[in-house]
Amino acid sequence: MIEKALSGSRNYQIWIVILLTIIGAGVGLFVYQTIEGLGVTGMGRDITWGIYISQFTFLVGVAAAAVMVVLPYYLHNYKQFGPITVFGEFMAVGTVVMCQLFIFVDMGQPMRVLNVILHPTFNSVMFWDMTVLCGYLGLNLVIGWIMLSSEHKDTEPPKWIKPFVYLSIPWAVSIHTVTAFLYSGLPGRHYWLTAILAPRFLASAFAAGPALLIILLLIVRKVSKFDPGKEAIQTLAKIVTYAMILNVFFMLLEVFTAFYSNIPGHMHALEYLFVGLHGKSALVPFMWFAAILAFGGIFFMLFPSIRANEKYLAILCGVIFMACWIDKGLGLILGGFVPTPLHDVVEYTPTFVELMISLSIYAIGALIVTLLYKIAIGVKEERIYD
Repeated sequence: MIEKALSGSRNYQIWIVILLTIIGAGVGLFVYQTIEGLGVTGMGRDITWGIYISQFTFLVGVAAAAVMVVLPYYLHNYKQFGPITVFGEFMAVGTVVMCQLFIFVDMGQPMRVLNVILHPTFNSVMFWDMTVLCGYLGLNLVIGWIMLSSEHKDTEPPKWIKPFVYLSIPWAVSIHTVTAFLYSGLPGRHYWLTAILAPRFLASAFAAGPALLIILLLIVRKVSKFDPGKEAIQTLAKIVTYAMILNVFFMLLEVFTAFYSNIPGHMHALEYLFVGLHGKSALVPFMWFAAILAFGGIFFMLFPSIRANEKYLAILCGVIFMACWIDKGLGLILGGFVPTPLHDVVEYTPTFVELMISLSIYAIGALIVTLLYKIAIGVKEERIYD
């Protein structure tokens, strides 16, 4: 089946070349960062996690969202999700690889990653986060490939794969729960010190992940003869809508708790994000833009007639995805560092090196998803012609 990814239209080849070019530029800058050290980034003494870790946090949620097609299909026999399940699993493969690469580049010296493996610390949340991410990557790659291979051979999937399918469902929840524990277990950071952080992570994941999957499926329909099915896409749209409502509700709970309790530490991060603090307000425009996107996206997604129009649906899924990305990919991590333990407000701005390395990691993820989707489309088109 791999040979299906090695050929394609001219547009497909151009897209691959563009991705490889971006990856090449990113690799060169990563070598430069490795030689010079993390001083070439915008991070420092007060901001020790920047755009690398914020993207890792966001993408873990996108990867976990594959469970939203796996669970209904395998546990509740929702047959409409059958044709698209492999696309959800392959999307998870690409996003988990990106998660791991963002951790890799954030380490400064890449060989430090081996310390987690060679010298495991079992009471470290980071060790368990690495464990669940690697396990989830393996599960989705094996399940997706075996299921697709069985479809290619027109045979039933082997029975031994079913336990792995069922295991992948709680495992998907675990990867974002453990990631939330990385932050909520830090008592010195009030913005993260909340028991509701893991539910917030999962709600945003189940909004952003299926939103991205809908966009990808609409692209698949446009560039191939495979039709994911209107009902499957509309069901995913409902999941996006209600998950986003839950995500916004959880955020409003945080706002109420912080300001009604009148605890300065809990209020300061939210003040910095939405109105500025001590004259510093770099993230304020982004957060209000995210709020407008979130409420606007929810409002229009609640109308079945608008959701049924797939042109509007693609735009609204992009709107919700962007709202989640700003909230979790910018505000959550960077806002958590404000104020510092010394009550200073130190703002962080990513450098060109960080932005290009981040872009190249996204290009790697896009390349993986593109190749896996090309194989899946090829198999499914064969079935259509048969």
